[in-house]
Amino acid sequence: MESLEAELAAARDLAVADLADAIESIGFECTRCGGCCTGYAPDEPGGAPAGPGTDDGDGGAETESGCHGGGDADREPHTATVFPDEVRRVADAAEETFGEAYDWRDVARPMPFGLDADADGEPTGETFEWALATDDCGDCTFYEESDGQGACTVHDARPLICRTYPFSVALEGTSQPMGEAVDEAGVVRAHECEGLGRDISREDAEELAAALKERAVRELEEAIGVRDGYDPDARERADGDAVVFDSEGPKAADGTPIGGE
Repeated sequence: MESLEAELAAARDLAVADLADAIESIGFECTRCGGCCTGYAPDEPGGAPAGPGTDDGDGGAETESGCHGGGDADREPHTATVFPDEVRRVADAAEETFGEAYDWRDVARPMPFGLDADADGEPTGETFEWALATDDCGDCTFYEESDGQGACTVHDARPLICRTYPFSVALEGTSQPMGEAVDEAGVVRAHECEGLGRDISREDAEELAAALKERAVRELEEAIGVRDGYDPDARERADGDAVVFDSEGPKAADGTPIGGE
């Protein structure tokens, strides 16, 4: 396995034109189905498949609970990774949009994988990523749906994972979101999405490719920062609460830095 530094060099050497060629060959157009923004059934690779509920007449399904695609009892929460600086940018955008202050926990939560829960249901343990906050349905808290179409309320500030889904780059240290790839071209992988296979303009493919390269670089930079800043004593200082190790150092679940003694 190559070092993270070698993979970072490879990510920085990626040619946007080559990535755009791969995206064009696969094809993609966002249908605004909301699948990449909402909770999903455990037996699905990702997204929010239509579940039991009342058809809204536009192809969507909503249960009595108001959840897209199924009740919260049979859904897994949406998990989209977000970098620390992106948390702050989304908070600023949400404050501007809604006219009220947003703190760290309004935007992000500790990535749940590997965490346990204490007697009060609060997360405990350690994790190495942040995930966008979710509502009671498991949907991204910034997702809204109208007339059967989904929208992001902080669209211009949305994280790179959202800008680039359903694509990823197959380099060590970069993430493969929402399950295994369903298509591939070169180093580009495509994941479950109903918009795949549709025509995409060269301009849009290049814009998406540039964001995909940026995300690959940022993920590896973040991984190196986490590795270099890992502090095994942080969990003891957190007194049993969850600790998130990101590139800025260990943090509590509310984003507060856990300083050394």
